[in-house]
Amino acid sequence: MPITNLNNTHLSAAEITAANDAITALETALATLTISLTPEERQQYGSINEQNKLFVNKVVDYRRNNPTLSVTDVDWAEFEKDHTSRANIENLLNRIDAVATKLKNAKTLHDYDNYQAALDDYAYTGYRASTGADGYETKYNELKQFFTRTTKKEPPKEG
Repeated sequence: MPITNLNNTHLSAAEITAANDAITALETALATLTISLTPEERQQYGSINEQNKLFVNKVVDYRRNNPTLSVTDVDWAEFEKDHTSRANIENLLNRIDAVATKLKNAKTLHDYDNYQAALDDYAYTGYRASTGADGYETKYNELKQFFTRTTKKEPPKEG
């Protein structure tokens, strides 16, 4: 007997509304930061890897502890703002990713439950169609299209 109803936790209408309102508030709060890069721009600017983050952090340390050793051509006030912003955004992304993972996991279990129940209904429909019960043959024929059977082709015989 298969395990069913893996996720019996369901959000209420009020919880869905609260979540949607929270997402809308988040979108509004971050509206000034949303920048759409083209694929080419994303490729051009890339992403800073861990080694480069360490490099940037070392420059930050030197700037904060020994500012006389920093080049004067850099706008250090803007550099600090960028550094603080990227750290804040990374924190937000980590939290959003954690929420997204939880939502994906819950959805996966609901999808699994739905599919297993649909398979049970399909099996029952097949049984009822085989007994000639009214309406089941039509339902069975409409559902069976989702289960196309492929036949194995035998390899060509040599000789």
